Amino acid sequence: MSQEMEPDLPPMLRRMWGREPVPRRGPRPRLDLATITAAAIEIADADGLAGVSMAGVASRVGVAATALYRYVGSKEDLLTSMADSVAPAPPEPEGMHWRDYLALWTKAQRDLVLEHSWLLSITRFAPPLGPRRLLWLDRALAVLAGTGLEDGEKINVASALAGYVLTDAALTHAAATGFPELGESGIEGAADYGEVLAGVLDPETYPALSAAVRSGALRGAAGWVDDDDFRFGLDLLLDGIEQLIARRALEGDVGGQ
Repeated sequence: MSQEMEPDLPPMLRRMWGREPVPRRGPRPRLDLATITAAAIEIADADGLAGVSMAGVASRVGVAATALYRYVGSKEDLLTSMADSVAPAPPEPEGMHWRDYLALWTKAQRDLVLEHSWLLSITRFAPPLGPRRLLWLDRALAVLAGTGLEDGEKINVASALAGYVLTDAALTHAAATGFPELGESGIEGAADYGEVLAGVLDPETYPALSAAVRSGALRGAAGWVDDDDFRFGLDLLLDGIEQLIARRALEGDVGGQ
């Protein structure tokens, strides 16, 4: 793409993608976006996202807070950079069946979110914009080549799996931390949740749910933190993708006759 045709990217995206012009004169900048972002990630990992402030990050890298604004226009820009920078390189799909790869792809992202739980607060409704996260999307699309799915369908597949990552990671994280948002409810896992529901559900109004709860369905859920539960949901999604691929293949066969 020529310089004349490049879109007018926001300053943060230009920095993330290395599109900023390099000054030919003057002293070399003391800081860069990568250093600032790494400091912010360290703070978030230690103290949560609430501990991340421009002043705190500036202190960690040894400059005044005002100096950060040369590289980061706002805290929101910093969060965008953090969400991208914390992502490792995705696994490569060469030689893997699409289903095996997407299972690995999804679990790796879920493990990343659980390791850096502050991601739950900033990626739930944000599409990928940075080079690292978009590389994950690229690899998911690449492994679906030859399946007969249209490009839009491939993107929807990746989006559905990414949404499952965030939903499962949020529930798993909440269970591991004792559901602090529920105050003194005493709910610390699926079994506790089931006991509360059993006490409030009216079998006449909620016949199916009440029967499931009273049968002990939630008592075997391992507190929502067992990988078997994650894999069950993932297999449901992969089964659906497999059926979609099979349907597209059948439509292709019919259309070719």
